[in-house]
Amino acid sequence: MVQPVMGTREVADRLGVSRQHVLRLLHDDPTFPRPIAELSAGLIWNTDDIEAYAHRREKRRPDT
Repeated sequence: MVQPVMGTREVADRLGVSRQHVLRLLHDDPTFPRPIAELSAGLIWNTDDIEAYAHRREKRRPDT
């Protein structure tokens, strides 16, 4: 079952990057989804937003 929200670690795992890279994307990439909440445990994203971003990102990658 897919959870409706993701934390930084889950976003990093989904995108295949480090947690630090997720924070760089948040700061540097205007197309990266904004978190829906900031809790004491960290930032929280809507899973659908991250999946849409991941899909766009995968389409941009050149075939190798």
